[in-house]
Amino acid sequence: MSDKSLFIYDGDCPFCNHFAQLVELKSRLPKFEIIDGRKNLALLSQLYKQGYDLNKGAILMNGGNIMHGASAINWICSEIEEPSNSLLELLRIIFTSNKRTKFLFPFLLWGRRLSLTLKGKVWQPVNENNQFF
Repeated sequence: MSDKSLFIYDGDCPFCNHFAQLVELKSRLPKFEIIDGRKNLALLSQLYKQGYDLNKGAILMNGGNIMHGASAINWICSEIEEPSNSLLELLRIIFTSNKRTKFLFPFLLWGRRLSLTLKGKVWQPVNENNQFF
């Protein structure tokens, strides 16, 4: 796993889903894998036990490091060099600043919760026993 980065996002969140698709299709990041955390509950449960809650932001595993929430988004945007999409370029410009990312991230979480509520989805994924994380 040390030579690959793994980005775990909430596939039910339209914002997370769109960001993940943009990064996967347009970022040109080498050795970068993106997975929907809701479809990988065993891994999500393991990460939750280590203190990484998908409800509080996406998770990035890079080498031996785990980044969560604002740090994960900041790292991804800092690694993108020449995106082939104008929206991804705008996100890269905004979120390469650690200060801006930390300031804006709570608004992203709020938007996620609102969008999931409007879709009739729960904010948090459930584990194999249908218990909320």
